[in-house]
Amino acid sequence: MFQRLLICTDLSDGLHRLTQFVPSLAAGGVQQITFLHTLPVSNEREIPRMDEAKTAEVRDRLSTAQHQIPPGVEVNIEVLWGKPIDLIIQTAQAQQSDLILLGTPTRSLLTEKILGSTSMGLCQRISIPVMMLRPQLLAAYTCEELDLRCRHLFRCLLVPYDGSKPADYLISQIQRKAEGRAADSLQECKLYWVYQASGRRDVPKSEFPQESQAKLEAARATLAALNLQVTAEVLEGTPVPEILEAAQEEDISAIATSSDSMGKLMEISIPSFTGEILRRSWHPVIYFPPAK
Repeated sequence: MFQRLLICTDLSDGLHRLTQFVPSLAAGGVQQITFLHTLPVSNEREIPRMDEAKTAEVRDRLSTAQHQIPPGVEVNIEVLWGKPIDLIIQTAQAQQSDLILLGTPTRSLLTEKILGSTSMGLCQRISIPVMMLRPQLLAAYTCEELDLRCRHLFRCLLVPYDGSKPADYLISQIQRKAEGRAADSLQECKLYWVYQASGRRDVPKSEFPQESQAKLEAARATLAALNLQVTAEVLEGTPVPEILEAAQEEDISAIATSSDSMGKLMEISIPSFTGEILRRSWHPVIYFPPAK
């Protein structure tokens, strides 16, 4: 599904462990992997100074990635000095990456607004998908578990769908990525439309509008035409809790989502669905930024 990964790590988020699993990532169809670590310059008011010894130390820690490179796979290590978001964007463009991996802790919208967030800031500026993983989970995996996780990174996606423009855009992006996927990459998609009528949870599914049901079936058929196993279900309730609960109950690799409002000023008073999923989900989340 994705073939050119940019893995950004601060060496404490667990993503640096993936240097040991390049063959596992390659087994899932990955052909190029770039590991990026950014360092702040010593003093921005003076001529920037870069500590060559520190650069060499970080590069040495990441060099494990180049010990067992399968045929046909390219591995790069970048240790750069400057502002993280700028360097991530520049490196993604230079390497023609089609997915960025970040280790992101769970946090509230208020905490994010006060302390800032590299991941959310990046999502507002980037034009390629971003996959966010929780450092606590990466740290807790055994090597055997992490090997399997790397092989199945994109195998089964949970896809929230509500017939909106961002939802249709998300389906089109998954379709585009699935068309050229490797055999061991994406295999299954689970579509969920969370239906909230009159604020009542007890509304029967029989009241789900036929027009919406038709849109859901059309989205299912679009992905199923690519030889994917696709299911489509209607849930009743509030979108974010229902999707997070479905993720716990289903055997998925990641949640896929998109948004045209995340990070905008309106989100302070009305948090976006995608923003809340990114902040609260313990499952990996792949964010597809809207077309610019």
